[in-house]
Amino acid sequence: MSDRVGPHRVAVLALDGVMPFDLGIPARVLGEAFDAAGEPLYDVVTCSLDGGPVATNAGFSIQVHHDRQALADADTVVIATQEPPADMLSFGEPDVATSEALRSLRPGTRVVSTCTSAFVLAGAGLLDGLAATTHWALSDRFAALFPAVEVRPDVLFVDAGRVLTSAGAAAGIDLFLHIIRTDHGTTIANDAARRCVVAPWRDGGQAQFIAHPTPPESSSGTGPTRAWALTRLDLPLTLADLAAHAAMSKRTFSRRFVAETGVSPLQWLIAQRIDRARSLLESSDLPVERIATEAGFGSATLLRQHMHAVLGVTPQHYRRTFQAPAALTAS
Repeated sequence: MSDRVGPHRVAVLALDGVMPFDLGIPARVLGEAFDAAGEPLYDVVTCSLDGGPVATNAGFSIQVHHDRQALADADTVVIATQEPPADMLSFGEPDVATSEALRSLRPGTRVVSTCTSAFVLAGAGLLDGLAATTHWALSDRFAALFPAVEVRPDVLFVDAGRVLTSAGAAAGIDLFLHIIRTDHGTTIANDAARRCVVAPWRDGGQAQFIAHPTPPESSSGTGPTRAWALTRLDLPLTLADLAAHAAMSKRTFSRRFVAETGVSPLQWLIAQRIDRARSLLESSDLPVERIATEAGFGSATLLRQHMHAVLGVTPQHYRRTFQAPAALTAS
């Protein structure tokens, strides 16, 4: 943080295609951080490059009251989530004026992106040599466009020091609470979370809840065996079982399986079992021990270990996140 007396100045840059929900997160969360005397710790303004209206991705425009000078005056600059333009997704090239504005920030200015606006930072070269994240659905494209960035596709946010990035939507809330916690400590961050009525802490390393599509079935290769295995996830399937069903040697089966799916047979089995457990946790009231058996893990302990390793949460935490209480569902 700056040594300057007064609130920490934050400028939120709205670009064409900005997502309204994400645009409001910095002011909403940082605006609830106060010192012991009740004075605000952050002064948050929203700007565009020219101070003019900005078209959102929701069919309306917003009027801002500041131009790019707000970026030059800020201690922290936030690039609000933008619907990535086609040129950005194809070539990784942001608007020239945006890149110039970001490269001309004062030394030491903290820079933050939410969700897909990591593309803007990477395109301006601000993420070269750093770790970063973005929305999981575009992480592969992000990695392909920006090989100089260490992409972490399955975390909520990454704090790389001067530059911080977050995943989609609500992960921005986690990131700004993290910023408050880093700047002013846990008590002030927790108070801000309570005022916003959100969870005070989700570790940045917690996994994004990614939907993993099953590779398409086929009438040749390992496709029939994958389809067969999906109906027997509760059984103790081994590589030998899978290879025998495919009428192949274990080595040949493993080689073809990796070529078709990108992962080993046992990695694929674990992923399918976790997906099965996730489905049951979301849609049923079965005890965790029963779900572990149905998904093929054999015990609640193994299910917890695998879910924590892959998702960063326990089965009970996952269930609380995705399953509405019965009373709310009924109403």
